[in-house]
Amino acid sequence: MELLLVRHGLPLRVETPGTPADPPLAGAGRVQAEALAHHWAPRVDAVWTSPMLRAVQTAAPLVGRLGVEPTVDDDLAEMDRDQHHYIPLEELRAHGPGWAEAVALWVGPEGEEMRRDLRRRVAAAVDRVVAAHRGQRVAVVCHGGVINAALADVLGLGATLFFEPAYTSVSRVVASSSGARQLITVNETWHLDRGAG
Repeated sequence: MELLLVRHGLPLRVETPGTPADPPLAGAGRVQAEALAHHWAPRVDAVWTSPMLRAVQTAAPLVGRLGVEPTVDDDLAEMDRDQHHYIPLEELRAHGPGWAEAVALWVGPEGEEMRRDLRRRVAAAVDRVVAAHRGQRVAVVCHGGVINAALADVLGLGATLFFEPAYTSVSRVVASSSGARQLITVNETWHLDRGAG
């Protein structure tokens, strides 16, 4: 079977003191989600998604075109799901002192336990997708950190990757129920260049 690991579309920046931040898509993110659905729906059999709003909203146009119910899997949620703010990485890098803190979570010792937990969760979710969809192509709409963790496992890396998948980019992995995994592509965005119709 084939996994399409899809990063969510561009979300809004939000700060929610006292509660976990779960931002919706920005206008540009909704356009990205429509372009994803327009070009990938004819090539997809099923959709799984993170429970976080930006992933669910990204999956919605694809689900609508396919006429299927998505499978929502909590293990596909982002590593920082309990943070009280969400700042898109490109904005954080350009304007915020929090960039060094974010990088430390991905590469420094202080984030090691969180990264290990993320890898464990993501591997379990991927195994469930593979077991449920033999011979099919499944879009897994999730987050940059989840994609980094999944690809690190596919490549057999000891450390989690740290790269920024583009919004609604697709990274493809061929997987078998025996546990074999092969990376096919990383960070495809051709569907965004062609628009939504």
